[in-house]
Amino acid sequence: MKTGYANITLEQAIMILIACFLMYLAIVKKYEPLLLVPISFGMLLANIPQANLMAKGNFLYWIYQGVKLNIYPPLIFMGVGAMTDFGPLIANPKSLLLGAAAQFGIFTSFLGAGLLGFNFKEAASIGIIGGADGPTAIFLTSQLAPHLLGAVAVAAYSYMALVPIIQPPIMRALTTKKERQVTMEQLRPVSKTEKIIFPIIVTILASFLVPDATALVGCLMLGNLFRECGVVDRLSKTTQNELINIITIFLGTTVGATASAENFLQWGTIKILLLGLAAFAVGTASGVLFGKLMYVLSGGKVNPLIGSAGVSAVPMAARVSQVVAQEEKPGNFILMHAMGPNVAGVIGSAIAAGMLLSMYGG
Repeated sequence: MKTGYANITLEQAIMILIACFLMYLAIVKKYEPLLLVPISFGMLLANIPQANLMAKGNFLYWIYQGVKLNIYPPLIFMGVGAMTDFGPLIANPKSLLLGAAAQFGIFTSFLGAGLLGFNFKEAASIGIIGGADGPTAIFLTSQLAPHLLGAVAVAAYSYMALVPIIQPPIMRALTTKKERQVTMEQLRPVSKTEKIIFPIIVTILASFLVPDATALVGCLMLGNLFRECGVVDRLSKTTQNELINIITIFLGTTVGATASAENFLQWGTIKILLLGLAAFAVGTASGVLFGKLMYVLSGGKVNPLIGSAGVSAVPMAARVSQVVAQEEKPGNFILMHAMGPNVAGVIGSAIAAGMLLSMYGG
């Protein structure tokens, strides 16, 4: 009779402790629980001695095919699109530039990973962590460097969960009190027609520009069209609820299950975690610095704090911008202004992933 008690290794025990720690962060600290709970439990399952749930033909192996074949990330994007209001971005198209600026962290960490000895495909997979978009990171890594999937996914979702801790010090360090106190004018109303046309136009423009981003951008915009067109309420509600919830369970559990002891407990994992943190920090900083440029060019009408929301952790990054602004000036409401760069960051990270895939996916 084989038992896990008799066959457990030290490495597996360490991974089980890490999985339990991540569950603690998700359940007790409420850090990105919808994804960290299934990811951490998948990590636990992958390190049960003798279970071999990810072995060919076993339970998690079949569910994992949705990750391997890149089915789950676009479906997650469809759900995100159905839950997202692009009105703030449509009302202030210039915020698209802030979303683009925040993607700078992806490419700086790509270069840093190359200098640390990772090959181009691995460096691209690590760099995408800077977009603060878990499904995008999984989408790219599963195609370019599947052996890094567990480490990249844990890093991406952990830093998304730690947005309220990581971003504020960077935001305060790069801005003055006067800049943080700027009150922005109310956004113009956006018509229903604009909201319906927007996802169609973005799909065409972005997909023609970067065809490899079509799956992510197209599904994001299809979900948004379900939301805005007003004639498919059943599809919109299903996409926002049942579909994204089911896919989140499958995606999180199987991605966590790729973090077996032999894949995760390596020096390369520590490098990935550090590079991912650097990517996220640089993305936040570049968004804030571009916000400062817009502050100057607008004659002091743009609060540079909204630039930090250019990373695509929706809507947490926009809420952090709001919190920091209100700490400096109670009653200052910049949340809707921050949502523009925030949703632009989702589009930007998908396009960045498509560019990297087109360059190194062959």
